[in-house]
Amino acid sequence: MSTPRNSPPPSPSTSSYRNAPTRSVSVRGETFSYRELGPQEGVPLILLIHLAGVLDNWDPRVVDGLAARRRVITFDNRGVGGSSGSTPDTIEAMARDAVLFVRALGFDQVDLLGLSMGGFVAQVVAAEEPRLIRKVILAGTGPAGGPGIEKVPALSVQATIKGALTRQDPKLSLFFTGTADGRRAGLAFLERLKERTHDRDKEISLSSFRAQLKAIRRWGRQAPSDLSAVHQPVLVANGEHDRMVPSPNTLDLAARLPRAELVPLYPDAGHGGIFQCHEAFVPRALEFLES
Repeated sequence: MSTPRNSPPPSPSTSSYRNAPTRSVSVRGETFSYRELGPQEGVPLILLIHLAGVLDNWDPRVVDGLAARRRVITFDNRGVGGSSGSTPDTIEAMARDAVLFVRALGFDQVDLLGLSMGGFVAQVVAAEEPRLIRKVILAGTGPAGGPGIEKVPALSVQATIKGALTRQDPKLSLFFTGTADGRRAGLAFLERLKERTHDRDKEISLSSFRAQLKAIRRWGRQAPSDLSAVHQPVLVANGEHDRMVPSPNTLDLAARLPRAELVPLYPDAGHGGIFQCHEAFVPRALEFLES
């Protein structure tokens, strides 16, 4: 059953993501934080974030670019950032929460953009809710049991520890290549994440981070999913040098999904390829959603 909004619906907005108000909705007794912007008509686009990500981890260039023509909604999953409750330790439970969130906002049909862990969640939602999900974009992600996915938790912890010792954001090494261009793109991305200076989200807690790591480890060790059950059109994108969810997983997804379109892998780009190459990704994503 859908739950009414707890916050008044926003008026049509063309403002930047940096100014989008943070709102909340009740989902089975828990409060989910979200932001939205863009035109109010049309099928909404729900964004599903990566490991440890909160509302402020979406690249404003990607959100603003999509919201120029689409209603875009970002949200914190249960127990993460400004959302209350206990963070699930399975991808399947995260997917159920995502569906409950969408229905709580009163939507009968939405599109999904899932990045990394959010892409795992999007695959489950698309398979289990064929009437709710119209189209899907999967970026920097892979199927259950995909090669290298079970190593994501170890890579993330190592990068976090190294980042703390070197005072360097771990996303720089995890999301971008080590080339001069890759590092430049990574630093520019980190600066964009600082553009919002008020009403910023809370960082993920250690307990929630551990729960997500457990969920990803389980996803990486699962038997491969039957992706033939996903009948929606799917756009698949990534950088060609993804060290977190190795790029061959992207090719595997495109080959196994019945209605997939593969964006040529972005050169000299990694896990954050859609952020690094936002000027190419946003028009392609809009074309796919509007076709």
